[in-house]
Amino acid sequence: MNHYYIYYRVADDDHETETQVRAMQARLACRSGIAGRLLKRRDDPYTWMEIYENVADSQHFERHLARAVSEFDVEMFLARDARRIVECFSGDLAAPALPSCTTENSLTH
Repeated sequence: MNHYYIYYRVADDDHETETQVRAMQARLACRSGIAGRLLKRRDDPYTWMEIYENVADSQHFERHLARAVSEFDVEMFLARDARRIVECFSGDLAAPALPSCTTENSLTH
């Protein structure tokens, strides 16, 4: 599976910008079947990240992503000279099994 992490700086961390990006994500989800998440950097709310996980057909997804970004004119909301940076990783997102955390002290209490 492929996992997309798209980050960028917005000009304004405001309701209009967030509404537009979330509407784009909703349209993308309807078309591609991939629901995205939107995160804001903890120490810099002007840096945003969209996350799309478990993408089986990258060509199909990327085509729908480009179309949705264009239709919702998402780049209009970017900070001056900013661009959307797309990173794609592949691999399994399943959480590994946790090791047994039993210690000698916990066995005696």
